[in-house]
Amino acid sequence: MDLRHWKPSREPGIPIYQQLYERFRDAIAAGQLRPGDRVPSVRSLASELSVAKGTVEQAYQILLGEGYFLARGPAGTVVSPQLDRLEAKRYTSVPASPQRSSPYVPAEHAPPLPFQMGLPALDAFPRKTWTRLANQNQRALGALAMRYPDPAGYAPLRRAIAAYLGVSRGIACLPEQVFVTAGYWGALELVCRSVLNPGDAGWYENPGYIFARQFLKQAGMQAYAVPLDEEGLDLIAGQQHCPQARFAIVTPTHQSPMGMAMSLPRRLQLLDWARQQQAWIVEDDYDSEFRYHGRPLPALKSLDRDDRVIYTGTFSKVLNPGLRLAYLVAPLSQVERFQQTAHYSGGPGSILTQATVADFMEQGYFARHLRKMRTLYAQRRACLVQALEQTLGERLQIQSQAGGIHVLANLKQAEDDRVLAKAAQAKGLAVQALSDWQMPPAAHKGLLMGFANISDQRMADDWVRRLSAAIAVFSNH
Repeated sequence: MDLRHWKPSREPGIPIYQQLYERFRDAIAAGQLRPGDRVPSVRSLASELSVAKGTVEQAYQILLGEGYFLARGPAGTVVSPQLDRLEAKRYTSVPASPQRSSPYVPAEHAPPLPFQMGLPALDAFPRKTWTRLANQNQRALGALAMRYPDPAGYAPLRRAIAAYLGVSRGIACLPEQVFVTAGYWGALELVCRSVLNPGDAGWYENPGYIFARQFLKQAGMQAYAVPLDEEGLDLIAGQQHCPQARFAIVTPTHQSPMGMAMSLPRRLQLLDWARQQQAWIVEDDYDSEFRYHGRPLPALKSLDRDDRVIYTGTFSKVLNPGLRLAYLVAPLSQVERFQQTAHYSGGPGSILTQATVADFMEQGYFARHLRKMRTLYAQRRACLVQALEQTLGERLQIQSQAGGIHVLANLKQAEDDRVLAKAAQAKGLAVQALSDWQMPPAAHKGLLMGFANISDQRMADDWVRRLSAAIAVFSNH
């Protein structure tokens, strides 16, 4: 693989070590690097790319830890001869985020597309603080960062997550119950392999997170779409269509993508169902940190008295998706099973990244960042809502939502939201159709738009004008 003509992006977003890691990983998957091939030394590659030696070392350590590279002492570093190329290709073909599987995703390292969902405000990421903590850990950890990481996660990070959940989400848990994973996919995989069996039936929300549904299908589960009402998941419908369900995946604090919160009576009913059925509830605490009216709602896990809820969270929205870090809280009775499963999984990756997140949390930067982002996102949401109401108010009705980093605009007229979304995508706008988040026939129509990367009212007005122009051709249909 020739890196002489590749230059890492130095814009805010994905760290350079992460870019380098992904470039090597993708080259292995594509067959450009084969098992046994020697890779450049850290010193020579750092000089060639004009980056710090520690940056290259961090990327190499991740690749060594995940089994892509093998260190041979004086003989240098090579692509692991034991690496199964087909397995590597299968691993890297799993979409890293919902946006990656969409046709309107920008190229690697390009700026976010207008209305792109699933991304936090990249311009507001505290890069200086992060870089300082990362450099401190690079020096402090030394050889420790080069060892195989704990597959359950870096112990100080697990402690920091447990402390954070106890204070902010009302979840009383031990650090031993916390498992750090390689993104939300890793959390779901750990759940499926620990407490479920292929062929098990379960519920997911409709509309709901489509990539969770796809993951369950690939994992061999039978996933049944359960409709929503104003209180959240419709348990009666779920019991009618799939009475044998052994699990339910829900987003109770901020439903994805509709935005409502599951009512307290419905939460208690769901917990009672899980107790009676001896079923598992997988709580995806989606966007719970970003609530603009009142205090964040308590987690469903905080009400769990029968140890039936498996809580999951991610750093993708609160920090950045390039970290590829998520976590789950296993029921105390199942910790040993999760530990055994984690031992045979890929683990969460680099110790350095986990250590930096741990310091970011323990030293108070995480809480400070969340407070800042709540204020910022409330402002950016207001900019988008104002622009939509002024320009497309006759066509779209903004759904009231107390939090999150996207808006849902319902269609006032009998129009096909998929057609409108495709028209917008053709003009470079990453608008999504609500119908695509449902099993057909779609009961809800609307357009989903991210606002986290809208910098000011002028940008919001420009994006909405472009959206209006893109869908104007259908105004007489």
